[in-house]
Amino acid sequence: MRAGRSALAVALLGVALSGCGGTNIGPGGENEPGPAEIAETWTSCATAAPQAGGILSLPNTQTPTPAVPEPRIGRIDPAFTPVAAVICGRQIRPAPNGGREQVATERRAEEIAPLLAALRLPNQRAHGENICTLDMVVPPWLALLDDRGRWLRPYLPTTSCGKPRPEVTAALDGAKWTTVDTRTVGQVGSPAADAAGCAQRWADMVWVETTNGRTAPPGAATSPAAGPMRLCVYQVPASEQGGGKPAGDFVYGGPLPAERQAGVLRALANRRAVADCATPASRFAVLRPLDGTGPDRYVELDGCRRFLIVPPTGGAQLGQGDDTLATLLGPL
Repeated sequence: MRAGRSALAVALLGVALSGCGGTNIGPGGENEPGPAEIAETWTSCATAAPQAGGILSLPNTQTPTPAVPEPRIGRIDPAFTPVAAVICGRQIRPAPNGGREQVATERRAEEIAPLLAALRLPNQRAHGENICTLDMVVPPWLALLDDRGRWLRPYLPTTSCGKPRPEVTAALDGAKWTTVDTRTVGQVGSPAADAAGCAQRWADMVWVETTNGRTAPPGAATSPAAGPMRLCVYQVPASEQGGGKPAGDFVYGGPLPAERQAGVLRALANRRAVADCATPASRFAVLRPLDGTGPDRYVELDGCRRFLIVPPTGGAQLGQGDDTLATLLGPL
């Protein structure tokens, strides 16, 4: 089965450019990695790389998998003859009973000559002032196996900007990957959250921004008008309350009725002084525009009852809510 998307995950952090003055040394240079450590007897991704590809944060509902020391990544030893490649990763798919789940995958390819050729390329050197984009490329968890069942983690040659060379990317994308194993890691979106159009988990950004001191009081009151919004309400477990980035689990939500939205916007336009309070909320609301334009709004439904308005251009503004606002954001 051919891979449906790139084996290299790319997180776009911006479209600005920056000068990369560093140099990546090719074979024989001081930064050239040594040979990869060869491990005996490949078993599975579940054993060798249980956390591979775990980009999403999921609640831990299973017994933690003991950490297994990974072999050292490096160049392919000439004495090691790879006959297959394995990628350990994760993907999101519909859950059998509704909602979405994250699954760990093990994919295997055996026609790997182009990939081996790309992996043996040198790192590219920087010549003069090098212009690099600000994307963050997350390399796959890749292993090579020989005909004795041994395996190693190959080094991925880089461009002068420190990203995998395009030949490596092309070889990974062009290989014929077959999924040989999957295992469910956890729920990403419950049926109720999906029906409401809400994420299953969300961070309490009022607490995050206030504890980091990055907020300012709201500016001059504006007309309480906005396009249609979606309400998502989350419950923060006691174990997370007061932490650095407390995450809540979905409770209820959906498109906010127009009459309620008008009242919510009026409440958020108040100029009330923010209370001097440090009580973590156990429940908070997230209000987001249905069309994706305009600010996100966060409201503590208990605790200090503060609210946060986050414009798309940045500059979060803090305000003080009350019981009336919390009531307007009750179950739909």
